[in-house]
Amino acid sequence: MKLAPHTMSRMGDVLAGFHAAWEFESDSVLIRFERGIRTPKLFQALGERRIPLEAIAGVTLTPGKRGTVVLRAEPRPGADPLMEAADGQLKENCDPYRLVLPAERETLAEYYADELRAQLTHHEPAERFLVAAPEVPRAFKAYDAKASFDGRAVSFRWFWTGASSAKWKAGDQTFPVADLSGVEWRSPEVFEGHLRLLRRTDPSSVTPVDQDPASVVFGLGYGPVHESLPFAAAVLAAVRSTGGAPAVQLNAGRRDPGDVAERIRHLGGLHEAGLVTDEEFAAKKAELLAEL
Repeated sequence: MKLAPHTMSRMGDVLAGFHAAWEFESDSVLIRFERGIRTPKLFQALGERRIPLEAIAGVTLTPGKRGTVVLRAEPRPGADPLMEAADGQLKENCDPYRLVLPAERETLAEYYADELRAQLTHHEPAERFLVAAPEVPRAFKAYDAKASFDGRAVSFRWFWTGASSAKWKAGDQTFPVADLSGVEWRSPEVFEGHLRLLRRTDPSSVTPVDQDPASVVFGLGYGPVHESLPFAAAVLAAVRSTGGAPAVQLNAGRRDPGDVAERIRHLGGLHEAGLVTDEEFAAKKAELLAEL
């Protein structure tokens, strides 16, 4: 198949594959993900992503499974907050930089791969994120807490059915972005999956995640990849963008009375079981009542 040269200089050229289509533009590749029932949930959650050419280090075209070929763009290290947070843990079928096509489109895919390669000039790690982070606000349910992020601070609200006594004693947590140095995401598809916030004041913490108030634990059906990974990426991007900016003070607002009553009941159970001292019980109960 003979194609006219410099096709990528014209905006709007599209290469459609399974679950996604790549639209080639003069300075970027716009990836639009399908929302079909067979499309990986991560792709559906992402919707579309614009990848600047300067965020791509290389391009490969390899044989795939069952009569397919795979076109993959290799992101530059440090260019994409999503891939930085994933840290190599994504399964092959959930790789957003991977486009699977029918084998009969191999010649066309090879053409676009060559066109992309001809325009790539950056191979070293990027000094800043070049791909836009997932939009905020974001929230998801982990096994032991509901995590939320409004762009300024991350909040963990513990579930009495899953949170450890150590987390209950510490109480619900709010972490301004300026107090963080990064995030640690471990996929919920592996044992001990979790999201840990890395704090500037305690960067070498080795506290187990189920005891660490700066962590939420994943479990079967809790903290799925398509919810927790974009969350982690959004936080990571915010942390990198603020640097050493002063902490933001947030107004927490008043607590739901029913929620406070439930938490006091759970605290009482911990007290009766000997997991909370008399002093700790009294202090925490007074703290909860003060939130009404």
